[in-house]
Amino acid sequence: MARMSAEERRESVIRAAAREFARGGYYGTSTEAIAKQVGVSQPYLFRLFPNKQAMFLAASARCLETTRAVFARAGEGLEGEEARDAMADAYMRLIAEDPHVLQMQLQMYVTVSAAEAAGDHELGELVRAGWQELWDTVTVPLGGDVKETTTFMAYGMLINTLTAMGFPPGHRIWEGLDPSGGGQGGRGSQGNKGDSEAEVKPADGIASSPQ
Repeated sequence: MARMSAEERRESVIRAAAREFARGGYYGTSTEAIAKQVGVSQPYLFRLFPNKQAMFLAASARCLETTRAVFARAGEGLEGEEARDAMADAYMRLIAEDPHVLQMQLQMYVTVSAAEAAGDHELGELVRAGWQELWDTVTVPLGGDVKETTTFMAYGMLINTLTAMGFPPGHRIWEGLDPSGGGQGGRGSQGNKGDSEAEVKPADGIASSPQ
């Protein structure tokens, strides 16, 4: 069996770090847990990344890029409402099939807030840049319409919040997200219409206060 290269190990660390940070948050996750997931020693882990903050930054960047790529693929060649619905459907599938993506998003926001309060702006700068790329990716198929983009992103954040709190498909709280109500996030409410592809499971393991 061929040995993994340093780059392959680095990729494994990013994936493992994303899972561990998604569950335990920045402050509740140890580098020992990440090393164990990858199957390497802590000294080797620190040959790939200088410290835990660097691992969190890499995991955050990966989470943002994964989400951006999903929007880009879904909206390619489409415009307006068709693009909006396609991107919404794709996002709902993403967080249903890989709950760690949503969990990592939420952990990023908590950690950025704590870091900013402490005067550390590195993570915030990365996340803000990534979010701007998300915005720019979404706004192109929506015709550059700022209000449409704002609505799309706002509904997405509401979907994140309701999903994180564990509201099940079919609950009345999702009714306002129905496509007939004119909201982008309505694709998320298709779970209450029996669409198993769009069903979103509660985001278990999110630490509400990872400090």
